Amino acid sequence: MDIQIKGRAAQFNPKNRFEKLEIDYSEGGTSFPEVIEQTKKIDTVFFKDYSKSIIAVNNSYDVGFNYSFNPYRGCEHGCIYCYARPTHEFLGFSSGVDFETKIMVKENAPKLLEDTFQKKSYKPDLIMFSGDTDCYQPVERKLKLTRKSLEVCLRYRNPVSIITKNYLITRDIDILKEMAEKNIVAAAISITSLNKNLAAKMEPRTSIPERRFDAIKLLAENKIPVGVNVAPIIPGLNDNEIPEILKLAAENGASFAGRTMLRLPYSVKDLFIAWLEKEFPDRANKILNKVREMRDGKLNSSEFGKRFTGEGKTAESIINLFDISCEKYGLNKKNLKLSADNFIRPKDNQLTFFD
Repeated sequence: MDIQIKGRAAQFNPKNRFEKLEIDYSEGGTSFPEVIEQTKKIDTVFFKDYSKSIIAVNNSYDVGFNYSFNPYRGCEHGCIYCYARPTHEFLGFSSGVDFETKIMVKENAPKLLEDTFQKKSYKPDLIMFSGDTDCYQPVERKLKLTRKSLEVCLRYRNPVSIITKNYLITRDIDILKEMAEKNIVAAAISITSLNKNLAAKMEPRTSIPERRFDAIKLLAENKIPVGVNVAPIIPGLNDNEIPEILKLAAENGASFAGRTMLRLPYSVKDLFIAWLEKEFPDRANKILNKVREMRDGKLNSSEFGKRFTGEGKTAESIINLFDISCEKYGLNKKNLKLSADNFIRPKDNQLTFFD
């Protein structure tokens, strides 16, 4: 059966691994995929998220940050490979179409962030904006939760690192510029491919590649530390684009670059395989075999120190290509160190940002 949901990368909802009840409607009824096929288009629905806290504490030594901030759960960008998809299962949703179309919104995220900063127990440190889902996904244009939260960080002088695939970050250049003057912000723009058709299939509601380079250029022109994130690297699909992506990023003002190998945890594996077989049937097996080469015969590895880099000859050749290209185009020459030394906490009798 040929299922095609317009504007979405995932074309079905895999079973939630935490849900024990599963009903098969295939006999005498309509299965879920057939319902999708009939509707053709699925609108995004937004739900209120009543989380009591906003900063997630990370204990993984290989991610480079201790705190992460996500004002949205689920992401309308819909990147087929997104490692965060399985987190939607904790909400009772699926990591497939649900992840792209059922978005939880933390409307009080800026207030929760300020409440956190006000606590004596809070230890000032770098906060990663978009630790899971993109803080500049389409709904941010209207809700401005990321912008308001950046204003909080600026007021308290708490350092922030941002990663996004959306040109929308340029809307907040006024705030980011002031933060950069205080050495408390850096941004990375993720660019997976220069091929607009491939990008549209893999990450259907992100900014096109050209706009992402435009974002790098605008941020750099405003003296905001900016880099490029080549992620995920998919051997046999986009790894050959690494040199050109890094070259164009450097030409547009990027000063640093990062990389991450493809990760396929839990049901992301099933979603990616289905997508790959549909979009690139002639190359699917070759690509999957190369991924297995990097993951000790599997399609995913959760081992610290290896999950982002992979291992084996395929991974080594990709890493070498990346490193040589960075050297050639002058990336990662300086070690960017954001500072939390100037963090300030208003006194109890002072007005807060939300008064």
